[in-house]
Amino acid sequence: MLPTQGKPGGTSRPGSMSTYFRRIIKPKQMDLEYTFWLMLQLVVSPKTAYRHTAYHKQTKNQWARDDPAFVVVTCILVMLAATAYCVTFGDTLWHSFLTVLSAVVVDYLLLGFAIATACWLISNKFLRKKLHSHQVEQHVEWLYAFDVHCNSYFPLFLVLYVLQFLLSPLLLWRSFMANALSCGLYAVGLGYYHYMAFLGYSALPFLEKTQVFLWPIGLIFLSIPFAILTGFNPTRFTLSIYFG
Repeated sequence: MLPTQGKPGGTSRPGSMSTYFRRIIKPKQMDLEYTFWLMLQLVVSPKTAYRHTAYHKQTKNQWARDDPAFVVVTCILVMLAATAYCVTFGDTLWHSFLTVLSAVVVDYLLLGFAIATACWLISNKFLRKKLHSHQVEQHVEWLYAFDVHCNSYFPLFLVLYVLQFLLSPLLLWRSFMANALSCGLYAVGLGYYHYMAFLGYSALPFLEKTQVFLWPIGLIFLSIPFAILTGFNPTRFTLSIYFG
């Protein structure tokens, strides 16, 4: 069950959550123009994208988006990309259906819920600045933490779904160069995800020490030489999980 209480725990208000889910079944209320603009900014100028979080706070009295359009559009894009993989590497129609369902529901949504919840708890418990007597206490909203995941996932999607698919004939070669290129591709995609998360939480003025969200990047790049020297190819490994 997702957090819905808007009290000091930093959860989202019941009204905002109900509005969010209600708009999912009402496409005419979604702002698709803003969604596509935001997706573009997340690629070319992510800091510009996060400057708009202050606008949400000023106009909606919440840091999180109240429009599910970004999530819906990303789900559709993930579904289309997963379908392309199934057409290329899959076998039966049923297996392809399960693969597409898993890509959207498990990889994007459920994993996103888990990551957002973990970051929401860490931010509210350890990263909030100490308040002075005249300051109003603020907390990270769970829905904002999920927004950060969704924003971070989109560039990762472009790298590890789209670009990997286009380069798959090269990445699947059994050669040192293919292994190195695949490791580099995953390092860029996963590293950019964590960098985007850092930008998302550092955009909140009441948080400090948000550099902790950059720590996984160091571990990722430290693991690259070991992965290459051992002949590990993350592209072959990932495709073997889904397609055997």
